[in-house]
Amino acid sequence: MTVDAVAAPTPAPNRKVRPFLASVRRELWENPAVYVAPAIVAGVVLLAFFYESRNLPAHVLRAASDPKAALSLNMPFAAAAAATFLISGIVAVFYCLGALHGERRDRSLLFWKSLPVSDLTTVLSKAAIPMLVQPAVIIAVTLATHLIMLAWSFAVLIANGVDPSLFWKHLQLSMFWVMIPYGLLVSMLWDLPLYGWLLMVSAWAKRMTFVWAVAPWLVLAMFEFLAFQTRHVLGLLESRVFGGFNQAFTVGGRGKAAISRLSEVDPMQVLANPDLWAGLVVGVAFLGVCVWLRRRQDPV
Repeated sequence: MTVDAVAAPTPAPNRKVRPFLASVRRELWENPAVYVAPAIVAGVVLLAFFYESRNLPAHVLRAASDPKAALSLNMPFAAAAAATFLISGIVAVFYCLGALHGERRDRSLLFWKSLPVSDLTTVLSKAAIPMLVQPAVIIAVTLATHLIMLAWSFAVLIANGVDPSLFWKHLQLSMFWVMIPYGLLVSMLWDLPLYGWLLMVSAWAKRMTFVWAVAPWLVLAMFEFLAFQTRHVLGLLESRVFGGFNQAFTVGGRGKAAISRLSEVDPMQVLANPDLWAGLVVGVAFLGVCVWLRRRQDPV
């Protein structure tokens, strides 16, 4: 056999490394709760729905003459979305508080800084988890949960001799599937200063990040109330924590009446809100401070 007859090995393709995407994948690998927690909560909701579905045929038949019964048919689908949204918000808070502090505490900061990844890329990849990745996870998990609930409902109704079309005509799934991405987009923009603040505390505090994130605001609110008998700080906190939800899912963003029709959705009202734009500016400033701190901070 000649040398020419020996097949030369095929060179591996030269794939360009994308630092930002690689950093996001690293965050997901280190923090599986970002997608595991919503999936577990969705599973619990499904188990409760499976058990309660024994009463579904009676509810569907009663819905023809009882508006309250018709409304109750949509409640499990709304509960699935709300539960996923809530647990993802909790995960996002603790993720942000540990995102930059954790690598300083376990001294892995020295290793990550040795890689050709800028501090800006690192901070943006961490901010992308609550701002971009978690909304995508919420949409995927909620949609899958709704489809499973829908298929199970049809099977239960058919097995009990009830026409599934009677159930379908009372559902508002099309509104859910439009409102959930819209609401997540509004919340993502509205919550940027909140996530920026948590990440900044994570980059600065040496320990007890949760205390440092919450305590200054509580002390400031207490001082304001005792000194001036006003509650502007508490109002600001309430607006930032719940304002995104109110803007997206209540009529006029006032937090009083829930949106029940797509015609009540007003994106221009949200975009015209100066609090939204002020929050975006503050949030970007917090992220800028995070980059500055990561460039200068050492392991703790």
